[in-house]
Amino acid sequence: MTDLHNTLLTLDSHIDIPWPDRQDAWAEDTPRQVNVPKTRKGGLKAVCLAAYIPQGSRDEVGHAEAWERVQGMLDVISGIEGRQGDHSARVCRTAEDVRAAYEAGDLAVIPAIENGHGLGGQPERIAELARRYGVRYMTLTHNGHNALADAAIPRKDLADSETLHDGLSDLGREAIAHMNRSGVLVDVSHTAKSTMMQASEVSTTPVFASHSCARALCDHPRNLDDEQLDRLKETGGLIQVTAMGSFLKKGGGGTVEDLVRHVSYIANRIGVEHVGISSDFDGGGGIPGWKDATETANVTYALQAAGFSNADISAIWGGNMLRLLETAEKAATAP
Repeated sequence: MTDLHNTLLTLDSHIDIPWPDRQDAWAEDTPRQVNVPKTRKGGLKAVCLAAYIPQGSRDEVGHAEAWERVQGMLDVISGIEGRQGDHSARVCRTAEDVRAAYEAGDLAVIPAIENGHGLGGQPERIAELARRYGVRYMTLTHNGHNALADAAIPRKDLADSETLHDGLSDLGREAIAHMNRSGVLVDVSHTAKSTMMQASEVSTTPVFASHSCARALCDHPRNLDDEQLDRLKETGGLIQVTAMGSFLKKGGGGTVEDLVRHVSYIANRIGVEHVGISSDFDGGGGIPGWKDATETANVTYALQAAGFSNADISAIWGGNMLRLLETAEKAATAP
């Protein structure tokens, strides 16, 4: 009998990379939670690798540092390609590229940006990053407000007030327009509710949350409440439930079963077509049962135990995210 997990195009929508780069993307022995050999061992077929830009000062110096870092990190991500020994990977710019990589047995690498601060206060740069690196989504904020939008968690060390823009700034709205034109998805994880709701109205393609959970089950500011989930349904968006223990269970300690509990809650409320999975590995994620990429099959087994059909599991594990990527591709107008 074929193990369902081995037949799935499993796509993890949010993984960080170590920085500075340790040149261990292909290493058999490494402390990082995700690299090419570990994905092969765990049956993880596609990964969104994020260039994470810590929130810094919203001034010329801070913006210049962020712009330099995002390019350096994307250089590393776009270099995870080719074959080494029994392992192979390719950078994918489209959903069809991801499917082709899967069919060929290559790890599909999808470049992304975590924190619009990385644009250095110049929204038009997202078009350049999409062309140069194939960036497919950008998280509007991280922790701390930036020039584009308000974050869910203000940073006292950056002298943040509770709100800076009351949601999106004019620059943020401009950034979303550039993202839509370039086929770059708008990621609302980390953003304030006001930012998320406004982004869902402004964006001409559905927004999504690359690594968040259901606030009804765990009252954490990084999670989406029922009104936000309903907005995702109304607009055709998606939430990727993430393996962060403190987002899954109040006080932490969330497990794979808790992750699936959040998936089930969201599927029951807004439909299985609006939910997926992410790990946030190498960025704080990892829970009992899914501590690194080698344990990815345990998520599939937990979804089966919860009663999801094979078709539903296929949609949750990658089909929904690929559909959203294709939606953005079809709506793109930039050359």
